[in-house]
Amino acid sequence: MKVPIGFIAKLWSFISFLPFFILLLCLGILKGVIIGPAVVVIMVVGNSSVAIGLWLAHIFWTYYCVLKTKRVGWVLKMVTVLLLPLPLVLWPAVAIIGSLLGGVGFGFFAPLIATFEVIGTDHKDKCFHCFVDGCYSTLETSCTVVRDFTDICFHSYFSFMDDLSEEMPADEKPIDISLSKLPKCLFVIPIAIVVDVPLITTVAICKSPYMLIIGWKRLLEDLIGREGPFLETVCVPFAGLAILLWPLAVGGAVIAATISSFGLALYSAMVVHQEDSVKFGLAYIVAVISLFDEYTNDMLYLREGSCFPRPRYRENMKTSDGLDRMASIGNDFKNVAENIRGSRLVSQRSKTLKQAIQQYTPVQVWDWLFKSCQVNGRILFRDGLIDVKDIEECIVKGRCKKLAIKLPAWSILQCLFASAKSESSGLVISDEVELTRTNLPRDKVFEWFIGPLLVMKEQIKGLQLSEDEELCLRKLVMKYENVKPEDWDDSGFPSKDHVRRAQLQAIIRRLQGIVGSMSRMPTFRRKFKNLVKVLYLEALQAGIIATPPQGGGLKRRLSGQGSIGKAGVNHLAVNKEEILNDTQVPEDVV
Repeated sequence: MKVPIGFIAKLWSFISFLPFFILLLCLGILKGVIIGPAVVVIMVVGNSSVAIGLWLAHIFWTYYCVLKTKRVGWVLKMVTVLLLPLPLVLWPAVAIIGSLLGGVGFGFFAPLIATFEVIGTDHKDKCFHCFVDGCYSTLETSCTVVRDFTDICFHSYFSFMDDLSEEMPADEKPIDISLSKLPKCLFVIPIAIVVDVPLITTVAICKSPYMLIIGWKRLLEDLIGREGPFLETVCVPFAGLAILLWPLAVGGAVIAATISSFGLALYSAMVVHQEDSVKFGLAYIVAVISLFDEYTNDMLYLREGSCFPRPRYRENMKTSDGLDRMASIGNDFKNVAENIRGSRLVSQRSKTLKQAIQQYTPVQVWDWLFKSCQVNGRILFRDGLIDVKDIEECIVKGRCKKLAIKLPAWSILQCLFASAKSESSGLVISDEVELTRTNLPRDKVFEWFIGPLLVMKEQIKGLQLSEDEELCLRKLVMKYENVKPEDWDDSGFPSKDHVRRAQLQAIIRRLQGIVGSMSRMPTFRRKFKNLVKVLYLEALQAGIIATPPQGGGLKRRLSGQGSIGKAGVNHLAVNKEEILNDTQVPEDVV
């Protein structure tokens, strides 16, 4: 498109844009005012009911698991028991207040943003969609939030607690703190909170005008000059919306800094325990202010360094002129710099950049994973590596390890095989999609998961597996426990090299551990239920299950999952294609 050149052209572009923007803004605000209260009611009533209803169960089970576990030493266990009442008592209030604030923010801004998003769509009747888009979807998403919150409180929480109370391997030592160091740690904590929390908050408040002015300046330059993210015409309304909402972003950054200051302050106790020195703990209290100040300077592209002192707070701490960063697993400083550059507001003709690099979202990654599980699950079911007993046990008895852990682990392993054979620096998700460090979701949770996968891909590449070994691993992942090298003695694995076997078993165990952690996320829970229904349909289509047992547990459990009601199998069969197309991913997923 033609970009306005010259002052007069830019001024006219800006003036002609104003009426159009104001109409969209007023319509979006009206939709937010109408939809917002309903969203608040749904989220507050739903989430608070879950939090209060399970509160006593959470208190009892938390204390039971903490007292039972052998993974924590008696000193740390004693401190935990003494400190637990505070978060447990505050939990219902936190859930209610968080639901209220989240409901207000989401209920108002989601319809507002959806109104502007219509401009960039291909709808023929955009005027109609400006009125309706963001209304039903916002209400539906608020119900999904309540469902996810329920999964967290009922499934994820108890899963974490069960892991805590499991028997500890004989070669593993319990996590504990030294009793002699405990008084030093408790002495430093109040000092750190009194010093660091107000000072870090003050630094954030002082830097907020810079963030506000710099952001506004660059957004206005992009709007009037039609550069950067607003080069496209359809993006211009978002420029005005971003300018209006930028103060909220700045305020959110200050609040986030205040909240994070408590964690930074409490880390001083960790320094004292690790270094066994109150002196180093006090030095950290001073140094962390300088570290935070330099971090904000780096994010706002101000001068390097900090005016605050930074004393040495480690015995063997490397001196560095730059900011000490907490990089994600497997990321080096180069990758961190690339991430920072990618998030700048600087006008940089990003149309070409957007075409070259597509930033994927967590939702897309989840969709790819479960589409892969659906495709591989149907294949494994036909090959007999998954049978109807596994499906029935998952639906009726809740024993879903094979479907919830082993099947996703196998699907990810397939992806690792394909990625290792290619020249890709990342993960080959499909023939057209490659997930690399530059386009992966800017989400710390996904960085924690994807970082180890990239390492495992390189390990598999170094092992240079044969086709026979890959085919055998398909059976080993699904049918064997893979705990000890001896577990594969009667498996027919082609290689007799015990070191090679141990390396492959370690990769499989680590994959299953990663999937086990992912299974506690609410999004996983929702999509996994759809996966089970697809496999159940596969059993019906194959004729292995002729009809659901009348009045049986299988029918009741499926009915409780929301897709099979009185209509039974016939209704489910009609909607099979809808279920299979639930995730927007092509069939060539690895």
